[in-house]
Amino acid sequence: MSVATGLTNERINLRLKQNAKQTLERAASFEGQTVSKFVLSIALAHAERTIQEHEQMRLNAQDANAFFDALSAPVPFNHKLKTAMADHDARVPTNEH
Repeated sequence: MSVATGLTNERINLRLKQNAKQTLERAASFEGQTVSKFVLSIALAHAERTIQEHEQMRLNAQDANAFFDALSAPVPFNHKLKTAMADHDARVPTNEH
């Protein structure tokens, strides 16, 4: 987990019941980790899965075919789209060197 490496300069404090703390301490000891490292590794793994679920789209074969068909046969630009793109180009600088 590359996110967990490097300097540690941020802090998160947790308040939890004694039995929850004991459970975390026991699980961390089985993994040979401190409670902090154990909680961080589990939280980061879950966070990465959550981000991936929200940022990626999975399509079934039928929907994927419809998507690629739409990409391969784009509709012509109408006047409204051309105007919007020209407005965008006027407002947003390009990164050309």
